[in-house]
Amino acid sequence: MSKLQRDAAAFKSVLHRQDYSSWHSQPPPLDGSKPSTPAAAAASPSDTAESSSPKKNKRPKTNVVYSQPADTGTGMNVNTQLVYAVNHLKSTHNPMRLQDIAILTETPIDTDPVLREKFKAHDRIHYDPKTDLYSYKHEFNFRNKAALLTEIQRQTRKGGGLSVRALKESWKEAPQAIEELEKEGEVLVTRTTKDGQLRMVFWNEIKPTDEAGGKPVEKEFNDLWHSLKVPNDVDLLKQLASEGLQVTAAESIVPKAPTGKKKGKRGGAPRQRQVRITNTHLKGEIDLSRDYVIPGK
Repeated sequence: MSKLQRDAAAFKSVLHRQDYSSWHSQPPPLDGSKPSTPAAAAASPSDTAESSSPKKNKRPKTNVVYSQPADTGTGMNVNTQLVYAVNHLKSTHNPMRLQDIAILTETPIDTDPVLREKFKAHDRIHYDPKTDLYSYKHEFNFRNKAALLTEIQRQTRKGGGLSVRALKESWKEAPQAIEELEKEGEVLVTRTTKDGQLRMVFWNEIKPTDEAGGKPVEKEFNDLWHSLKVPNDVDLLKQLASEGLQVTAAESIVPKAPTGKKKGKRGGAPRQRQVRITNTHLKGEIDLSRDYVIPGK
């Protein structure tokens, strides 16, 4: 036997005596077959399944708002259940049965007489006894863009605009219809400064046409207008004085009237109060309208 064969036999004997019970010295086989060592054979099937299947790390929720209380459902309070039922009927524009409202909102509105009476007596709930259906009374009643424009025109003629939020509650597609009307030049819209959301809508009485005028102002003039800054009161008075101008009478301070009356003018001296003499038996001897000083006091 050559030296190479003796070294190979010695290496095999060392490997045979090696303990593979530790997972550091015996990694799992690549082909997925079970290990042939006694320690691996003695392991339970559950341990083998846990070692073969890697654990999945759950990703933490990123949309949790910890400052807001968790929504625990409709609750047990009658008023809380009433709010859930009214809000659900408000979100739907179709009449509903009481049993359907109870199922969708998970409230005992069909079995609890107190809750049912409160629901019927709500000022925004309309009950039709003929059909036994409930519906929500929205502030506006329109379902298309033409009816929406008519409502905006009616409100603008009264001297005001309409809140886009209130219009959206009556018709979900109201914001999209308002944006279309704005592009057509039918309405004027005010938006929030922060995110540019629709806020108020007004009817545009002057249409942007060549005959009637009413064209939109160019961006250059808009930028110039918004770049102007109104000075404070002190600087404004200085600039008016430098231009030879004065403050208008409405803005000027009204001088206060003098409290004391000057002598020599008519009506300036206070009128003396007449003293009523009651001791008539002393009349002719002592002048009761005068003040007397007793000597020694």
